Amino acid sequence: MDADSETLIQRTSNAPWLPPGGTAEVIRRVTPPRPMSLVRVLLRRADTVFCVPRPESGRFDLPTAIASTDDPNGVRAVEDLADRITGTPDGLQFLGAVKNIVVSPADGYVWPTPHAYFGVWTLPTDPIVDGSWLALGSHSELRDRHWYPLVG
Repeated sequence: MDADSETLIQRTSNAPWLPPGGTAEVIRRVTPPRPMSLVRVLLRRADTVFCVPRPESGRFDLPTAIASTDDPNGVRAVEDLADRITGTPDGLQFLGAVKNIVVSPADGYVWPTPHAYFGVWTLPTDPIVDGSWLALGSHSELRDRHWYPLVG
């Protein structure tokens, strides 16, 4: 795969979480695209992934951080997140992203348009913070997460 080529894994047209007409694509890439909006760290043990509660809802999700506008590919944000979660960013590898495609933004939509990326990086390290190892698979409580097709 070329460094900047994308492999489409899943497309959701008229995604209900986006402004009307918005599309969400789950893509694999070698390099992180721009503009990166959120970064996530995926720690995996066999058929489980490490999750922490979301601050706003308490629902479990991958450790997540917002990428600032002066960090367009999210690398600084994900290195900081990995360091906080595992004690080291060593071994981070970009897996892919959810790409929001929004041509006509609506009130309350805070992400860049027409594209915003929500990246997932893997790390072959154990966490140093509290969290839970949640099962993957057909009955996983994580199946509704937009990034879930990347772990397939």
